[in-house]
Amino acid sequence: MQLHSYLPTAALRPFVKTFLIVESGAAVENRLLPDASIVLALRFKGYVGHAAGGAEHQLPAAVITGLRKSSRRVQYAPASAVLLVVFHADGAAAFFREPLHELFGTSEPLEALVRWETLSELTEKLAAADSHLQRIALVEHFLWARLRAAAVPPLVRGALQHLRHCHGNIRIKALAEALNSSQDPLEKQFRRVVGASPKQFATILRFRQLLARHAVGQELTGLAYEAGYFDQSHFIHDFRAFTGQAPHEFFQSGAYW
Repeated sequence: MQLHSYLPTAALRPFVKTFLIVESGAAVENRLLPDASIVLALRFKGYVGHAAGGAEHQLPAAVITGLRKSSRRVQYAPASAVLLVVFHADGAAAFFREPLHELFGTSEPLEALVRWETLSELTEKLAAADSHLQRIALVEHFLWARLRAAAVPPLVRGALQHLRHCHGNIRIKALAEALNSSQDPLEKQFRRVVGASPKQFATILRFRQLLARHAVGQELTGLAYEAGYFDQSHFIHDFRAFTGQAPHEFFQSGAYW
């Protein structure tokens, strides 16, 4: 499997973290872990499927995936390729009017949010493009056409800054108090823009920080305490919920995203 990463143009950088093109020469299964980004996937070659309900299902050519609290496995057939748009936490709301929390835990065909004719034209052009740079340009044009001038509510922006600063290790009541807000408006605005509740988002940040720090060699038990876990059973329960495995099994089982 080959991954190619591209930065968006300066004007799209406030909304889009990166573009990724994933190419599989041979059949491969990829494990996707919960992350703090809504992702748009545009398949322009081959077959991509995912396991659900004990069976494998083909993913549509254009899919939008919300934030998740569990991992999933995606299968790429030989000679398949997908372009991924990875949004910033508050970025997808600039392109879609729908409340994004409705996507939580799901992957939905993009035609539920975008006209079929528009998507059909885009996917045909992506498949016919001569280079990845041309494909990136096509997707940027598609995004530009949907961009709305709606500012992120200050309450949401402030909450994201606090959550990132503490890597999600904060109680939501304390977060609301730090923002001079009550929990109810914080919850409603945050869910609509980010696609998860503040608590769900904080848990994802905490988990990803733990994975990142373990990757550089820090001992796992110490990381769990730093992340706010005060007993091993709670930590292992959450770890299994996110990965489907106990910690020692997970870190011996190969690559992940």
